[in-house]
Amino acid sequence: MGFDLQAALRGLFFLFLLALGACNNSPHPAGAEGENTLFTAFDERSPRYLDPTSSYSAPEAAYAFHIYEPLYSYHYLKRPYQLTPRAAAAVVRPYYLDAQGRRLADDAAPALIAQSVYEIPLRPGLRYAPHPAFARDAKGQLLYHALTPQQIAAKHSPLDFAERGSRELVAEDFVFALKRHASPRLEAPLFALFSEHVLGLKEYGELLRAENAKLMAGLPENLPDKPFLDLRRWPLSGAEAVNRHLLRIRIKGKYPQWQYWMAMTFLAPVPWEVDAFYAQTGMNEAGLGWNQWPVGTGPFMMTEYVQDRRHVMSRNPNYREDLYPCEGAASDRAQGLLEDCGKRLPFVDKIVANLVKEGGARKELFKQGYLDMPEIDRTDWGVEFLVDKSDSAEVARQFDERGYKFPIDVDISSWYIGFNWLDPVVGRGDTPEQQKRNRKLRQALSIAIDWEEGYGQIFRSKGGVAAHGPVPPGVFGSREGQAGQFNPLTHEWVAGKLQRRSIEQARALMVEAGYPDGRDAKTGKPLVLNYDYQRVMRPELKAETDWMARQFAKLGVQLEVRATDFNQFQEKVLKGKHQVFWWGWFADYPDAENFLFLLYGPNAKSKFEGENAANYENPAYDDLYRRLQTLDDGPEKQRVIDQMVSIVREDAPWSWGFWPFVGMAYQPWVYNGKPSIVVRDVLRYARLDAKQRSRKISDWNHPIWWPLLLLALGSGLIVWRTRHAFALREQAQAPGYQPEKGAP
Repeated sequence: MGFDLQAALRGLFFLFLLALGACNNSPHPAGAEGENTLFTAFDERSPRYLDPTSSYSAPEAAYAFHIYEPLYSYHYLKRPYQLTPRAAAAVVRPYYLDAQGRRLADDAAPALIAQSVYEIPLRPGLRYAPHPAFARDAKGQLLYHALTPQQIAAKHSPLDFAERGSRELVAEDFVFALKRHASPRLEAPLFALFSEHVLGLKEYGELLRAENAKLMAGLPENLPDKPFLDLRRWPLSGAEAVNRHLLRIRIKGKYPQWQYWMAMTFLAPVPWEVDAFYAQTGMNEAGLGWNQWPVGTGPFMMTEYVQDRRHVMSRNPNYREDLYPCEGAASDRAQGLLEDCGKRLPFVDKIVANLVKEGGARKELFKQGYLDMPEIDRTDWGVEFLVDKSDSAEVARQFDERGYKFPIDVDISSWYIGFNWLDPVVGRGDTPEQQKRNRKLRQALSIAIDWEEGYGQIFRSKGGVAAHGPVPPGVFGSREGQAGQFNPLTHEWVAGKLQRRSIEQARALMVEAGYPDGRDAKTGKPLVLNYDYQRVMRPELKAETDWMARQFAKLGVQLEVRATDFNQFQEKVLKGKHQVFWWGWFADYPDAENFLFLLYGPNAKSKFEGENAANYENPAYDDLYRRLQTLDDGPEKQRVIDQMVSIVREDAPWSWGFWPFVGMAYQPWVYNGKPSIVVRDVLRYARLDAKQRSRKISDWNHPIWWPLLLLALGSGLIVWRTRHAFALREQAQAPGYQPEKGAP
């Protein structure tokens, strides 16, 4: 067989064309950048829970708050945060009843209040996103509520069903949602708290356990699809549908913070039809359930769910009229955040989140323009990019030329160092003398830890503003950042400037504590403290723990780092085996109570499995906290907060740490971005210019041609050499070869 040079050249030309096509390094389908789709990413795994009863973590909330509509929400732009109606028609104040059911005045003393009653009107005409659970036949019968496992096995998405229906949201859906917190079948992290406040919910939990046992009699407990537990059969005294559009919730006593829980997806409506649909045998095996395919009345609906790979939320065609706000904080107009005033939401048609495991890869995809924002739930990407920008003139020039947006703020979250109150050295102490010594030690250490240096200058990608107490700026009652307001135990005014007290003052406190130069005055032994850290050590984390050890070393104290994974750390804290520890808190709602409860004695982690990880206990503080829970914002509440802050500053159960910056990262074609921890449905407000995105991506990602030209030249040379060698071989004669007579 001869060598076909033309065929070889055609093959090389084809490979060359393939190489040209490969120059497009976009992770998205061709032309996707021109669509009204917002591209983002997530890391590690898909959210564990999207069921509104169970969902609590930030990665879950990024989806849940865009699919469900709780009763309330928060104004997107106003600060301090302000509740606004969402599924509700209005934000309401409760009325109060005494023990005999008589109505009380709005300013009645909390001791007289037996019940707080919330009567919440709902927006009429809200409709659920299309879903097969609502589909009905010509006779009005539900189509897909008696499926066999074989019929279900062929389905992998609600979109696989031929028919999908909808219906109006009604008050009974919220009653059903509240009842679900008492179900023994669900992970319900708020049941304990809700059962303390919602009338009859604790007893309802006992009822459901008994009814569930009847249904499960003779069946294995681990059955993936259990017989439907129809909560409509049993009323709950604390929640009722007065009519289709009026919901009544009864709370024990006075608990003003209840209004904030109504802005969480824990109180998002749950239609019984969907609960019953997902309870059918075979649904779990097919991957059909609340945690993969949530159903709500919000602006988006889940239309693609590939476990640990890809999630797509698309516009809910049944979404109500929802308009962009026309008011905001003082600086919002100058930042262009009011330009879409009165326009209908949402702006984007689709939100696509793909798994990108490495942070460096997410950063590069953003810089190339292939991610409109780097991640769907993290609120610190803007801080990290700003650090990169400040460290390099070349990076700063590129970022400015491309017009990336990195809005930054301080929001209501905190990081701190805690001291376990159960520990004999850094804790409360058993005798008055020991209590005084331990308090002086904690105060000295609180001075020595220079939060301004560590998380203001060194670890800037995680940085923030040094805290002076437990109540963050941005909520009622906080004095943080106000002129003349600071922690006098750790700071002082010097020449008109606020600064951390000197290390000499801290050393003097160490002497009073009985540890001069970091040694026990009685035994001469060095003071060694254990630092319990909640992450497995990595190089970037080791830099932080080394820095913390140096802070303690200023006073001669040796800090032994005991780093574990988070699960092991939690177990240690539950058992009270920790000593000095790193901890943080993201607010559930914008109220000082949500931070001050972190130091409430009956909320101790090791005693009562609460959120008081320091196990701090002070009777005076606890009395004030119980009073705080009954107070509305006003002068009296401010006085109580001030007293509580003064007590814990003196006791120093925490070194107060810092309020971390919240910083988002947006492409120049993405508009209306404002960083927030409390507002979880931020993509509801995002607008993008797809045409601008297409142009920018093209400009930023020019193909580099010279390697392809070299490839073509090299390939041509190989073809020529191969052809030449083949021709020589054809012409060559083997040794000893004698042509036959008559041969040419």
